[in-house]
Formats: sequence, structure tokens, C-alpha cells
Amino acid sequence: MAWQGLAAEFLQVPAVTRAYTAACVLTTAAVQLELLSPFQLYFNPHLVFRKFQVWRLVTNFLFFGPLGFSFFFNMLFVFRYCRMLEEGSFRGRTADFVFMFLFGGVLMTLLGLLGSLLFLGQALMVMLVYVWSRRSPQVRVNFLGLVTFQAPFLPWALMGFSLLLGNSILVDLLGTAVGHIYYFLEDVFPNQPGGKRLLLTPGFLKAPAGSSLIIWTQQ
Repeated sequence: MAWQGLAAEFLQVPAVTRAYTAACVLTTAAVQLELLSPFQLYFNPHLVFRKFQVWRLVTNFLFFGPLGFSFFFNMLFVFRYCRMLEEGSFRGRTADFVFMFLFGGVLMTLLGLLGSLLFLGQALMVMLVYVWSRRSPQVRVNFLGLVTFQAPFLPWALMGFSLLLGNSILVDLLGTAVGHIYYFLEDVFPNQPGGKRLLLTPGFLKAPAGSSLIIWTQQ
């Protein structure tokens, strides 16, 4: 009965958040069960473009490392801020939200080539946090129960936390940069004199086929 209640609650989560979170958890479970290896998932331009292992363009965004503190920390932030975006500024705009994922993923992949980054899921998480924080400037956030501050400082707090854990902040910087580019093009530039929206959701995401896929995900 508890599992049924948990499943029913999960089905109430918006479609994109549900699909991405589930994909991340299932990918990690497959690695833990040794059904998959991280070597089959990481981003490698040579294997993608020479060996046509194109799934790596997606799977590198789904693996957050083995089960442990880092995995659960990242999953908490992915689920929370992805859901708040989808239920907030992207409510009723599922195609636009999917396009944000695509835009961020493509830009991170191109920029990630410069830093030889293997997994970009954390960068995508930081992007989600950054966009939400800039759209919620008056919200106060309690970080790990230790300190409270305005939402726009959250991405920088995450970066500082990565430093404290001894991790590289290159991925955090990438996510912040891509998040800022999206926010500027979507929220700032269109409201400037002479500005206009440059990020237009492609028609195939709003076409009947794309709509059918989104509806199927929501079921």
C-alpha cells in the first residue's frame, strides 16, 4: 500500500520533471546493478561522431555518480527546482520547458568540449537552479538548514559547497553560464528597447506528434 501511495504521488509530478528524474534514478540503478557501466554513458566526441554512439549525447546527463551523498544531493535539487520551474513559470508550457532542456543540453555539450567534461548532469541541475533563482528574486532560501539568503545567491552557494567538498567547480560554472545565457535571451533581452525573443520553441515540439509524446508522458 505504501508503494501504491508513493507511485500515485509520483504520478502527480509534472511530466518533464517526472521523466527526467526517473531516467536519472533508473540509470544509476542500472549502474549499481552492473547492468551498465559508466564507460558506456560518458560523453566522448570520438565515440559519438566516429563510432556513432549517439546515445552518449543523452546518457551523460543522466548519471550523477554512484549511490551516495552526492547522488542524493543532486537528485534532491534536480527534483525540487525542476518541479518548481515546471509548475511555476512553465506551467501550461511543456513544449517550452522541453526546449529549455534541449537548448541547455546542446550549449553545455558544445562548451563542455573545451573542458573535456565527461558528465554534464550536474551542470544541467545548476542551470535549472539558476533560472529558477533569477525568476524568484524575492524568495528566501534556507541552504542545508545553515544559512538563509535571497534566491539569486543559491547557484553561488552551490558552487561554494562544491569547493568545500573538494570538487571541481568547472561543471557549476558551466551550468551557471548556460543558465545565464538562457535567462538573458528569454527574460532580459526581449524586454530591452529593440529587443525581441530569440529563443522560439521549434514547431516539431508543438506539432501533433510532439504533443502526443508529451501527453503520453503525462499519462
